[in-house]
Amino acid sequence: MLIGEYIHTIDEKNRISMPAKFRKELGKKIIITPGLGNCLFIFTIREWEKVSNKLSNSESDLSFLKADQRNFNRYMFGRAAEVEIDSIGRILIPDFLKNRIELKNNAAIIGVKDRVEVWNDKAWSENKADVEKRSEQLAEKLGNQANSER
Repeated sequence: MLIGEYIHTIDEKNRISMPAKFRKELGKKIIITPGLGNCLFIFTIREWEKVSNKLSNSESDLSFLKADQRNFNRYMFGRAAEVEIDSIGRILIPDFLKNRIELKNNAAIIGVKDRVEVWNDKAWSENKADVEKRSEQLAEKLGNQANSER
């Protein structure tokens, strides 16, 4: 399971180091794609296959008939990139993804169970502060949703 929060520097060649605790689970190749909010998502190859199947609605494989699904799939698949983790745990984030979230000097690398999120460190701080203020309300809302699904 990928958990934890890490702040890492982006080096002069635009590489960031994956936290040592993540490296074994991530493997040698990962998929990096635009995330939701102001972040990037990183998936293992195996997890990306699961996400891909869910997004393509593999049961009917007619996801291309639904406009919202087509557009979201373009967003996720069209800007996704397969990236290798080098021998010392660094990845090179493609410029088009780096620019999307305005990564400059530092990146916040967040483990979110089945994926890693990469944030501009300032945007992450703002997001985290906002969520912390609303944590009780969010928990209540999620608890109510879980109860209504039973």
